[in-house]
Amino acid sequence: MLASEAARLGGVSERPVLLAFLADEDSEAALRGGLAEWSDALPVRRGNVRTAVRTLEREPTPRLLIVDVSGVEDAAAELDRLATVCSPDVRVLVVGERADLSFYRDITRELGVEEYIYKPLTRDNVSRLFGPPLAELVAARAGHGATAPRGGHIIAVGGVRGGVGATTIATNLALHLSETTRGHVALLDLHLRGGSTALALGVRPGAGLRVALEEPDRVDALFLDRVSIPISDRLRLIAAEEAFETSPAPTEEGISRLLGLLRSRFNIIVADLPMPPATVERRVLALARHRILVMGPDVASIRDAGAGRRMVAALAGGAAPLVVLNRAGMRGGLSAALVAEGLGSVPDISIPDFPTQLPKAMNLGRPALHDSAGFRRALAPLAGEISGAKPQAQAAESRLRRLARLWRS
Repeated sequence: MLASEAARLGGVSERPVLLAFLADEDSEAALRGGLAEWSDALPVRRGNVRTAVRTLEREPTPRLLIVDVSGVEDAAAELDRLATVCSPDVRVLVVGERADLSFYRDITRELGVEEYIYKPLTRDNVSRLFGPPLAELVAARAGHGATAPRGGHIIAVGGVRGGVGATTIATNLALHLSETTRGHVALLDLHLRGGSTALALGVRPGAGLRVALEEPDRVDALFLDRVSIPISDRLRLIAAEEAFETSPAPTEEGISRLLGLLRSRFNIIVADLPMPPATVERRVLALARHRILVMGPDVASIRDAGAGRRMVAALAGGAAPLVVLNRAGMRGGLSAALVAEGLGSVPDISIPDFPTQLPKAMNLGRPALHDSAGFRRALAPLAGEISGAKPQAQAAESRLRRLARLWRS
């Protein structure tokens, strides 16, 4: 159905929905296999980015363009040339041979490329990385909703139940990403009453977040500057500390407006969500690039992780969340084998229990990341999944992926 819809949309006007330029048959086969839902509406031409430049000098710009930079000596320059012949709103996905992270960062940050995959392509990585932008585009063109605003990526973090340490994970993940990627990171705490990200970072939030969520017309870039709290030169916190007797009434319009502003200013937005989600949190999950469910080593977490997976899949078009087992090996908790048996699979990431260091860091208002080298090491694989900078042992397998187990993403 989506394939026929994409084909129909492509014929409504002179501007096609999508077009691909690939240099070899194996890559084309992987692309068609990974985007099987749209295969019938996926025109693939043999060639590379130079071919695309020559073609698009004469033809209308597609809304989504896939180009191959394999064998091109100065790929960045050619992509820059491509930008001069395309409409500004085109979304560009790139295929190439280079597996170094610096190239990935250069073309995504400096040239506006939305995603990059290096060869050999597989159906799995094509589906996970190229599928979501195509699905967003087709849905928007079909009138099923607008595409998510372009800009920074949203990372939604929620605990499957209270007390599993999701806020600790979200807070320190945001800090880790700001330090390792050197990108601009925002930490958004949507626990308007009783949130603890500010406590963990040793700061005091104001009342601006509630205003932003309840009265979106009052929110602009200057407002955002006033309510966000600088934690470091690369990390800012947006949080609230409403009294328990108050009744905040955030709106879907408010969260959409706030996220749009954040995405225009920050490379990554880590959102700490109350669970189960209300309307506002559901909107965040729907727009997020990566969804992370945090669980503990106990029976209740196993039960709720199953419910959380089903909920996220329903909100994210079938995409699975990343499941993080926190406090693995804690005294009195279930063993790793029993957790895996209960879940039906091994958790995607396991973080050991740190019964002394983490509570002490929270009480002192210091990031646990700075007080516990063991916790930093344990958090690195999760941060690597999001940033693409995986530990050396896994670098050959997926150096350039961004938490895209997508969508997970």
